[in-house]
Amino acid sequence: MDFDDRIRSQLRATTRALEQTVEDSQDQLIAAAELLAERLAAGSKVLACGNGGSAADAQHFAAELTGRFERERVGLAAVSLTTDTSALTAIGNDYGFERIFSRQVEALGRTGDVLLAISTSGNSRNVLKAMEAAQELGMNIIALSGRDRGQIARGLRATDVEIRAASAVTARIQEVHIFALHALCDLVDLRLFGRDD
Repeated sequence: MDFDDRIRSQLRATTRALEQTVEDSQDQLIAAAELLAERLAAGSKVLACGNGGSAADAQHFAAELTGRFERERVGLAAVSLTTDTSALTAIGNDYGFERIFSRQVEALGRTGDVLLAISTSGNSRNVLKAMEAAQELGMNIIALSGRDRGQIARGLRATDVEIRAASAVTARIQEVHIFALHALCDLVDLRLFGRDD
């Protein structure tokens, strides 16, 4: 297979994963957007976490909310738990890597806030611990997962929302997660600020 074929093959795989995810999870995307819009309008905030590429996605999402997505509007309250290296290294050193997010949730989270928990495998221990801490505080969870949903699915309550990327390939899952996060930003803006045309 030459490079041209390889690129086209990856494009087809990404397109299939995106289309299948929307078919399987459109209702969950809408439910997640409605939850976010409701909580943000009420003055609550979003805390976001994940590892590796998912850490970058958590940071990206928080930036889209606090800055702007595609329109001028007021900033929306969101914090990425992946960006404070002093907190991450201190908590990791003192409590272990699996507590790096949960400890921040305990400190920053409040009843009514939303945790955005991102894990391509669905099995990230530190993300699962963050979910447990969020539930203890009365927060809702929006989980982005992939593959077979992993342990994340077993940790969710009926009031939480899971959006599962329809792929078993990490790169495809991450591409779907970016699409889902952009869709959420767009729907939240639409719900809170109306049409922009």
